[in-house]
Amino acid sequence: MQIEQARRYALSLPETTEEPHHQMSSFRVRGKIFATLPADGIHLHVFVDEEDRAPLIAAVPAAYEPLWWGKQVRGLRVVIANADILTVARMLGIAWRRKAPKALSDAMPVLPDDPRP
Repeated sequence: MQIEQARRYALSLPETTEEPHHQMSSFRVRGKIFATLPADGIHLHVFVDEEDRAPLIAAVPAAYEPLWWGKQVRGLRVVIANADILTVARMLGIAWRRKAPKALSDAMPVLPDDPRP
């Protein structure tokens, strides 16, 4: 997978904007961050819960790592080159749903568009 594919998918989610966040780009729904894109061009940070991230970290550690934020794990650190596009799209959708207002998230399908080119 490539960074631009992840960006394109994140921005396809309803009311998503891309805005600066420190030295990163952030993807937000109505101002709430659900993912960040570090400047390194290698990683994507997706803010999902333990039950969503733990199976991926265990199954594909070369692609998915815990995202430490201070002293706590807050999400999934994705090594873009090693990640599966459909899995990343699903995780972005889950993270978006966590931050979107209920009325907006209830109106969106789980995976609205196939993110593959």
